[in-house]
Amino acid sequence: MIDWKNTAEVAIIGGGIMGVCTAYYLAKSGVSDVVILEKELLAQASTGLSVGGIRQQFSHPANIRLVQKSVQLFEHFKEEFGVDINFRQVGYLFLAQKEETWRNFLSDVETQRQYGVPVEVLSPKEIKHRWPYLNVEDLKGGTLGPEDGYADPYLVAMGFANCARKLGVRIEEKTEVTGIKIKNGRVQGVETSKGAISSSIVVNVAGPWGSEVAGMAGINIPVKPYRRQVFMTKSFDVIPKPVPMIIDQDVTFYFRGEDPGLLMGMSDQNEPSSFNLHVDREFLEEVIEAAIHRASILEKAEILRGWGGLYSITPDGNPFIGAIPGFDGFFCAIGFSGHGFQQGPAVGIILSELILDGRTDFDLKPFTFRRQRDIKHKGEKRVV
Repeated sequence: MIDWKNTAEVAIIGGGIMGVCTAYYLAKSGVSDVVILEKELLAQASTGLSVGGIRQQFSHPANIRLVQKSVQLFEHFKEEFGVDINFRQVGYLFLAQKEETWRNFLSDVETQRQYGVPVEVLSPKEIKHRWPYLNVEDLKGGTLGPEDGYADPYLVAMGFANCARKLGVRIEEKTEVTGIKIKNGRVQGVETSKGAISSSIVVNVAGPWGSEVAGMAGINIPVKPYRRQVFMTKSFDVIPKPVPMIIDQDVTFYFRGEDPGLLMGMSDQNEPSSFNLHVDREFLEEVIEAAIHRASILEKAEILRGWGGLYSITPDGNPFIGAIPGFDGFFCAIGFSGHGFQQGPAVGIILSELILDGRTDFDLKPFTFRRQRDIKHKGEKRVV
């Protein structure tokens, strides 16, 4: 192959938000030979299919800090990358039906405020006053993060990718990694559908396929893919804009504004792990039922289209980030349980620091591979 280069300082497996962010920050720090290997096209899988949520309302301090680190970049993205990513801080409104959920919310608020997260605790009456279209009869209360919101995941990823290219990063699309070469506990490189690449550093940021990629190196990482379906309505101006991201936590239903209509979805807690991306029309009926229960006015909305994306779920809701013990030169950042887009910029910085300096100032203990041995480990509760 004429343009194929069979060596690299760093080989990155996965062309989603984690891959392009890591490549950019490595190149920005002076690494001249970085390659991204993507089996399809950049940001076409989980990143491009996500709803672009950005929130600081997490239960675990480490996840709060990751997003705070990313938000600093999102707020000034156009200045650095020359791209308007449609960052809209319309707020996240979490709703609790169950008493246990409400107690957890109040405990989470204490943690969030310790880390400087602006968050409001609202009674059902206050929620009804501010969003009259919501049914609050079965609610214990809610929490609002006014600085939370969303951005366009594809624009963010391509902003990183284009700037990474300008810094010399090679991006090989339609290039599937088929094997990882390990010798004496040390990474040697990768095998791909286009040929081999020798590299002493390999980064696994393959999202829902992260466990399969790790398996190529003989590593078992408990990350499983789960389908999440999203639906878009036709133009709908009955509800005053802007519409925050409204999350009915106990049924995992959510909706938000997406001009000119609304975007909505819900997790199917009974669906087994798979790589299925098809839209299930029967499940759409369940989504519509949840939508009408929470806001009866949504009965007037018409569904325009739907799509399926993949969450990469871990047993405790926290990702695995960092070096893998016993495999020198092998790094990973996988298993973000639906939060990868919003945490991507921060993780890209952290991975670049680990690769270049062997250390980072960010406390990665909650995200290490070894944490699986700690049965007392506290994970993330705010997974939708």
